[in-house]
Amino acid sequence: MSKQELLRGYLIVGTDELKRKAALTRLKARLDPGLEAFNLDERTASAELEAGELLASLYTAAIGPLRLVIVHAADKLPKEVSEALIGYLDKPNPSCTLVLVADKLAKNTRLYKAVAALGKQTIVECAPIEARDLPTHVSKLAKAHGIAIDAQASAELIARVGDTTTMLDTQIAVLAQLCRDAGVIRKSDVEQHVARIAEVKPWPFLDALSSRNVRDAVVQYRLLGDGQAVRILALAVGRIRELICARSLDGRGTPGLLASELGKQDWQVRNHMRWSRAFKDGELEAALHACADADAALKRGENPDTVMLGLIFSVCGAS
Repeated sequence: MSKQELLRGYLIVGTDELKRKAALTRLKARLDPGLEAFNLDERTASAELEAGELLASLYTAAIGPLRLVIVHAADKLPKEVSEALIGYLDKPNPSCTLVLVADKLAKNTRLYKAVAALGKQTIVECAPIEARDLPTHVSKLAKAHGIAIDAQASAELIARVGDTTTMLDTQIAVLAQLCRDAGVIRKSDVEQHVARIAEVKPWPFLDALSSRNVRDAVVQYRLLGDGQAVRILALAVGRIRELICARSLDGRGTPGLLASELGKQDWQVRNHMRWSRAFKDGELEAALHACADADAALKRGENPDTVMLGLIFSVCGAS
């Protein structure tokens, strides 16, 4: 896209905002400097968008070699407009490039096929990064800003900001300036300078509980907020049962069967064996009994905070 002649149409599809922004930036960079006001038309799909008006823009002659017409939220185009674009792409304006931007657009739709028929490089995939790949991505973002970020800082940043790549990049850019002299972003830097805006997930709590890290488990439990005791307890029971399964398979010499036995992906249970080995014989079963006691206590109306903190201390071996 950055060197070859542009094709007459592109579909930028996916919810990764940073990838989408980069793709649009590369396309806009192909416009003649100073002529963007004449050669760039950006619109957002809506019920008010008229097919005739959009086609008129697409067939407008470029002032210079190239004109760009960008349509955001293309997956929400009215059918009349979508059909008009399909017809246009069969005989496009040779001096104009149509760019459709969508969160998702099925490959079997007529509009997707019409764009794909223009060439192999017309579909620009911007699929979101999977959770397991986010730490690596954060490290790459930090490197692009000329700084390193340690594993704990990366995990804390993701926990506080979420998986939106533009927000992660923005926060790393700020941290890079603040930590330039140190040459590395550490967890304490993230805690000091980055506000928590992402919804708190229960997985860090379960991981801390599984690793018997009482301090982190209590911190993560507090972050989950009030009124969550029953839900957190149910998740804890599920995790302890998984660890019992892991310890059992480990004892039989078949640890590699864990993912299939639990119906999970390998990456989802990559730490389970290590965690299960931190418990002595009978401790996981005792933890399960402690969960049953906690459930009974909650049903009796005892203070949820007291009950859950007692369970955390018991499972972590700190009681």
